[in-house]
Amino acid sequence: MAEVKIKRLHKRYGNFEAVRGIDLDIPDGEFTVLVGPSGCGKSTLLRTIAGLEQISGGEIQIGGDVVNDMRPRDRDVAMVFQDYALYPHMTVGKNIGFGLKARKMPPAEIASRVSGAAQMLGITSLMDRYPRQISGGQRQRVAIGRAIVRNPRLFLFDEPLSNLDAQLRDEMRGEIKRLHQEISTTMIYVTHDQIEAMTLADRIVLMRDGVIEQEGAPLDLFERPATMFVAGFLGSPKMTFLPGRLARGGDGAAIVLGEGSTTVPLPADRALDGIGDGAPVVLGVRPEHVMRAREDAAMPGHVRMQATIDLLQPTGSRSYATFRIAGTPIVAELEAHDVSRPGEAIEVDLNLNRAALFDAATERAI
Repeated sequence: MAEVKIKRLHKRYGNFEAVRGIDLDIPDGEFTVLVGPSGCGKSTLLRTIAGLEQISGGEIQIGGDVVNDMRPRDRDVAMVFQDYALYPHMTVGKNIGFGLKARKMPPAEIASRVSGAAQMLGITSLMDRYPRQISGGQRQRVAIGRAIVRNPRLFLFDEPLSNLDAQLRDEMRGEIKRLHQEISTTMIYVTHDQIEAMTLADRIVLMRDGVIEQEGAPLDLFERPATMFVAGFLGSPKMTFLPGRLARGGDGAAIVLGEGSTTVPLPADRALDGIGDGAPVVLGVRPEHVMRAREDAAMPGHVRMQATIDLLQPTGSRSYATFRIAGTPIVAELEAHDVSRPGEAIEVDLNLNRAALFDAATERAI
């Protein structure tokens, strides 16, 4: 069992508080990803769980045991770092089994565990090579293999794919996801890459300035962000924010954007309790919810408007087109041949059923 419970956790460096009163429960077997911008406290939090940083206040439990004063080696956790930290004078096989040898495990048991980890990670043919003779992706597999053979109750990953190129990162994300499905051990993974967070996590914990901004299933955070920060951090290209004010009338509510040149009606079922007429708000629209208008009539909750394309970014299967609404650049995710060049005028369709709405003062979702 490796349920992790964190209560009122603080970590200070002098007058700077890197982690500020975090409460977090991670169930046994869950893959939790700590994500956020540089300096948000995610790596510090991970290192306190590992015991590599002494906490300033609060409590950490692993598998029901309070580990505040427990040495890292006694916490029964395995950590994979951004730096592979392999011994250059040892072969791959000896690197993987070194920790077991240091714990004086019988040679036959070491050989069995190393062999099993190598087969799981597809590196059996590399066992007699040295780290300098293998690629970056293979070195990362060796580092993960060294953690697997420990059979710990908790895996900790600190940005393990940051040193790999894009293709290898994609490949290793799949390997780590498959590994979790096979061994079902609790994993806590730190990254600043929101794509890694979305693809790997059972649950995302999004941090900002040493506190948890929002936590939940990846699609919950993506589709129902609690704040503008969450909405802007998750998604690529990012959500566009259109400032305006709320206008209430007999036909329902609308958002008057910018200086009042554009008015966008909101879906009739949109709950706007407690928001008065004229209140400053921010409309959030994701690229995938803006498309080129087709010949059929607009559906309920959709708005059509004319747009002149300023910037076109083809990706192959899709194209990202930038245009302006009330002076604010907005990105649309279009089909590959919807727009042929910048400067082209088209009609776009905004799906406001999927749009987010935020209070401009608090930046919290309405």
